[in-house]
Amino acid sequence: MPLPNSDSSRRVTRRTFLRGTGVALALPWLDAMLPRLFARSVDVTPRRMVVVYNDMGFLPHYFFPEGEGRDYKPSPYLELLKDFRNDTTVFSGVSHPGVDGGHAADICFLTGAPHPGRSGFRNTISLDQYAAERIGIHTRFPNLNLIVGHEVTQSLAWTADGVRIPPEQKPSALFEKLFLQGNAQQVEAQVQGLREGRSILDTVADRAKGLEKTVGTDDRARLDQYFTAVRELERRMVLAEEWERKPKPTVKVAPPVDITDLNDTLGRSRLMFGMAQLALETDSTRLVTVIVQDAGSTHLVPNGEGHHVLTHHGNRPEQLAKLKSLEEGQLRVLSELLTGLRTKEEQGSTLLDRTMVLSGAGMGNANAHSNTNLPVMLIGGGFRHGQNLVFDKKKNMPLANLYVSMLQRLGIETDKFSSGTTTMRGLEMA
Repeated sequence: MPLPNSDSSRRVTRRTFLRGTGVALALPWLDAMLPRLFARSVDVTPRRMVVVYNDMGFLPHYFFPEGEGRDYKPSPYLELLKDFRNDTTVFSGVSHPGVDGGHAADICFLTGAPHPGRSGFRNTISLDQYAAERIGIHTRFPNLNLIVGHEVTQSLAWTADGVRIPPEQKPSALFEKLFLQGNAQQVEAQVQGLREGRSILDTVADRAKGLEKTVGTDDRARLDQYFTAVRELERRMVLAEEWERKPKPTVKVAPPVDITDLNDTLGRSRLMFGMAQLALETDSTRLVTVIVQDAGSTHLVPNGEGHHVLTHHGNRPEQLAKLKSLEEGQLRVLSELLTGLRTKEEQGSTLLDRTMVLSGAGMGNANAHSNTNLPVMLIGGGFRHGQNLVFDKKKNMPLANLYVSMLQRLGIETDKFSSGTTTMRGLEMA
């Protein structure tokens, strides 16, 4: 076989190379496959990431601890996670520069794109999708984008072109996607559909290439971006075809029964978190995002006030007490997820040791609709935790610096992401 840079390889089209040799990927993608081809010579320790986003945030005075460093005094909310103190880093004084708009900021939690509420706003790639483009080839599903809620227009996941990726809402549908194998006829139909999709992409790209000689410099740049996007999509489709022919993992768990009561946010969170854990255990994916959307919930809230209504408490003691009760419930469910990850072993480590769990929100104070001093903590994943990292409350540390640290922990070589231009100060890998 000729080397990718040889003259003979340039005379063979990517599609001819694929069909004529049976090699899994075309020439431009061989570098992406190196970890799988040469697994014996590289570190193949699986590293994972889970993002849990609470769209209404947390009451600041119950979330943030007193003091800093490793001698901090835990807040009432952190007391609920005391079993994970040595696995947790709390961040005080972090946000996304330029991200404003109150509730509008939720779509920018993993992108950091500024001014989401302005006319003409266009989002940028989210942290999970950036990672999925680089490590998603190792698993059947590059990432899972999930939601516990009823407004499925909300999403944490965005493509490089600023396109929203719809989240999965039903645990039962997610279970089927992860673990139920179709019969031979269904598998072949799926594979054929993928092949037809690639054929369409080839046709469109070939026709577009004819425009390169007739357009100006700016348009050629746009066409180049288009071709790059086509190649990436085609790469994912080829990988999807490979996975379609491989059996799905089996689990000794009954399929979940969806909870139809939209107010039962805690019960529905438990179901979805359980599915996320199964996906990680079976290495079906290594990247999961979950929005816990509780704006209209009346579950566990006396007199029927919704979560959103309670966040505008006006410092009234009775409203604060109700809101605190609701937020404590959310943190208890998070603690159950962390316990589940800690009790599962993988090659001498726990699943929590290898899984970064980022918990946070896009509003620092929902009562004031502020988007600074965000309630954020990172649990597990192989860092030196057990501390409260405190930064300037007026001139916040860019939250995206944490994202750079997380990407590097996933084994991705980068020193910047969004507004992050370095790793998070004070956070070290174990």
